[in-house]
Amino acid sequence: MDYGRFKYEQTKKQQEAKKKQSTFQVKEIKIRPKTCDHDLQTKTGHIKKFLGKKDKVKVTVIFRGREIMLSQRGRDLLGKIAEELDDIALVEQYPKFEGRTMMMILAPKS
Repeated sequence: MDYGRFKYEQTKKQQEAKKKQSTFQVKEIKIRPKTCDHDLQTKTGHIKKFLGKKDKVKVTVIFRGREIMLSQRGRDLLGKIAEELDDIALVEQYPKFEGRTMMMILAPKS
């Protein structure tokens, strides 16, 4: 077999592997600890739409100023979202603090 033929077959194999690859994006939804219920339902609707498109969703609670003392409320909000989306989403990364933000990652159930 000559080198040109070998190179051609390698590129064909790479193209086939690329076709079978699944791609996804990580979408982000930002909320605050004082977000009211109606706004939270709207955000949950957006999360459902993203999960329906097989994208992962990063839910971020942003604390400003003295709101950092409301960290338990932020954790409760993320728990409420995870509980509401339990039938269509898996919690890939549980809530954790990163500076002044608390984040959680949801992945679609297959």
